[in-house]
Formats: sequence, C-alpha cells, structure tokens
Amino acid sequence: MCKEQITSESFLSEQQFSEILSQVKANKGVLCADQVAHWAVQLYGSQDELMEALLPVAASFSRAPISQFNVGAIAVGDANEEGYCDFYFGANLEFPSQALSLVVHAEQAAINNAWLNGARKITKLAITDAPCGYCRQFMNELADAETLIISLNGEHHAFSEFLPMPFGPKELDNPTALMSHQRANLALDDASFKVSQLVQHAEHSYVPYTDNFASSMIVCHDGSKFYGRYAENAAYSPSLSPLQSAISQLILAGKDFNQATIKAVYLAQMKGQENQTGVAKAVLDSYDFSVPLHLVALKSGV
Repeated sequence: MCKEQITSESFLSEQQFSEILSQVKANKGVLCADQVAHWAVQLYGSQDELMEALLPVAASFSRAPISQFNVGAIAVGDANEEGYCDFYFGANLEFPSQALSLVVHAEQAAINNAWLNGARKITKLAITDAPCGYCRQFMNELADAETLIISLNGEHHAFSEFLPMPFGPKELDNPTALMSHQRANLALDDASFKVSQLVQHAEHSYVPYTDNFASSMIVCHDGSKFYGRYAENAAYSPSLSPLQSAISQLILAGKDFNQATIKAVYLAQMKGQENQTGVAKAVLDSYDFSVPLHLVALKSGV
C-alpha cells in the first residue's frame, strides 16, 4: 500500500473532483463507461489519463484510523463498443483494536467491487504505488492474472513483473479462479427465512479451499442493503471475508458504518462448514456500537 494525499490533482478542478465523487457514490463505487467517456472527452485526456487523475477520488473513500495511510485503486474491465470501460473504485479499510490482518487493501476493494458488480474480467488495475506482497498474492488468484496490466505512475506493467515466481491456485490443484464465474446451487436451511439475494451472493462466492459458500448483508436504517461475498486465496491469509466485502461496498456508496446508519448484519454460511463467524464478530467489535449479527445456515440446493 502507499500513501496518497486526498486532493484533486492533474487536470481535475475541485468542482470536477466533487462532481465525479458524487457520481461514484451514487453508483455505489462505480463510474460507468458512459460517464468515463464524458469526462475523458471533457477533460481532453485519454481514458488512461483520466484513470490516473481519478486515483485521489478513490483514495477519498479510505478509512485508515490506524495508519492514517490513505490508498486508492481503480479496476477496469472490458471495453464497450465505443472503447470505454467501467471504472471500479477501491480504498483501504482498517478496523481499530483488531488484528492488522483484517485490513481490506485498496486493490482488494477495487477487485471486490468489480466482482460484485458483475464484471466479467479485470484487464487493468491502476494504483498509487507498487502493490504490497499481500495484494500481489490476492491479484494472482484472478482468472486473468496472466494478462493483467498494472498502471503505476502512468506507466503500464505486466502483472508478472510484480510476482515473477507465483504461488497460486494451480499449486493447490485448483482448476478454478476468482472471477471465473462459476455458481453453486444453494438453499436456505430454514426455508421461512426470506433473503434470496443473500443466497445468490453466497452461490457466487469463491471458496475452492473450504467449500464454505458464504455471503453477508448489511441492512441500513434507510432501507438500503449492501452485500458481500467470501473470496478465498491459495495463500489463505489474503482471503477476503464476506462482511469485509460488504462493508467496503457500503463505504464506496458514501456511507459510514456507524450506529446512525446500520440496523443489522446478516452472515450466511454452509451448514457444517462455517468458518466466518469469528471474523465477522471481530470486525463488528472494532466499532464503538453494537449491531445485531444474524447467522443464516445454507445447504446444497440439489
């Protein structure tokens, strides 16, 4: 991770910075391809130049009470017919009074954002400085890691330059990968519990090492809901828990995880395979208020 001053830079005025930030929040962490095209044309820069200029916007979502070290990243998927791409924003997220290993890194947040929003692949990831080893390992789990381009200080690099001797899914005889778009068939253990989207996100979770298909849902007082999925990693430690995934999405929508906003949290896991309850409780304990945690059991839908 790297430090990034949260301010408008390059060819962004304060008004442009504010307007783009509002658009990203409204789209829950995404600047849509048509908006990317609008700003690239209006600011007389290419799509890549716009992406670099928007990194401070991404960093403005950072919540870093421990390090005071604000990080931003932007993931890019496939281009549309006009050649423009959706921009998926991400920022680091820290949890006070808990293990540092619970931190969500900016690169993780951007990839998670793209994954949850249905991106088919990630072709490029723009970051503010060289990614740490933890992030490199997380990126190596991607289905398209071999062709991923890292944009760093305006220069493009093959991901293999950052991880020349990788350890990944293949070393654990795992034929799948993150964002390989496989889906499980799951059902609620208690059919009277009506949370279909929570089940759908669990079906899309990436859990080749434990088979604990898991997801999380955050319910806000205003009725809005935010979802997260469990994403495992061949190195185990860089795995992203479903609640961390959901909180990151809530932050990218411009909300804060506080008592005035949060009504309840739900965690769905495979019955008999549960391994995320402790992590969820640790994350919630890092906040200065209590929020109900509802545990939901899942089973095979076959």
